[in-house]
Amino acid sequence: MPVTLDDKLVVAISSRALFNLEEENRLFEHGDPDAYMRLQLERLDVPASPGIAYSLVRKLLRFNDDGVQRVEVVILSRNDPASGMRIFNSGAAAELQIQRGVFTQGRSPFRYLTPLNADLFLSANADDVREALRAGFAAAHVNVEAALASSLHPDEVRIAFDGDAVLFSDEAERVYQAQGLAAFQAHEADKAAVPLGAGPLAPFLVALHRLQQAAASTGMRIRTALVTARGAPAHRRAIQTLMSWNIRVDEAMFLAGLDKGGFLREFEPDFFFDDQTGHVRSAARHVPAGHVASGISNPG
Repeated sequence: MPVTLDDKLVVAISSRALFNLEEENRLFEHGDPDAYMRLQLERLDVPASPGIAYSLVRKLLRFNDDGVQRVEVVILSRNDPASGMRIFNSGAAAELQIQRGVFTQGRSPFRYLTPLNADLFLSANADDVREALRAGFAAAHVNVEAALASSLHPDEVRIAFDGDAVLFSDEAERVYQAQGLAAFQAHEADKAAVPLGAGPLAPFLVALHRLQQAAASTGMRIRTALVTARGAPAHRRAIQTLMSWNIRVDEAMFLAGLDKGGFLREFEPDFFFDDQTGHVRSAARHVPAGHVASGISNPG
């Protein structure tokens, strides 16, 4: 039978999202790709240190520990194929079971998300993430300056999501930006029983839910949190929407405009997704975070 990834949770990730390659990347950004390649080859047998999404990937791969391949991680990188050898070597040194990679030597790799049937794309390249989101894939631009994940929860994947324009559509956010807080609260109270449309990360949350149900034998758990600037009474529509999808989150934080950073510090996620760069910057002081460039807050 042909090999397929259709029955797996597929995470596509760039080299810089998985490993810390910022020193090498500075050479590339300064217009010297040959020097970048030489440095990577010189360090071929020097494992790169963990990057911002490393903890998330490592934990997700542990859902395969009982011998059933439920999660597939694929390197999807603008690296040249020769430099890609170091990425595979670094993965092997870290005992990450990663066997697939696509290296495009400076060209955008997002088009390969389609044959991979990817559930999530994490990249340090903002343009690639925008293209992936436009194509309908769950994706986030990884903040490479963010804090690394806590090591206190080795058997639990912790993921936090913003609501509007991330898990949900930006319908309510459009009302807020056009008419203000009072109109937003009234709109959401009036439509509390009407589910919001799905946002770009909703399919990934559904895939996580399926993974948790299928992988009890591994001893790994998934803990999710909704961390939103909504407050009462607008909280009801968010919860009703998740219920209508037959999906639950383990924690919900309705902060009514409070800064999210301190709450995320206490939750200790392996990754946090938000559509607003200000929230991502605040979160990144404490936890791994990424920007989901979707909705009205991210025109173009």
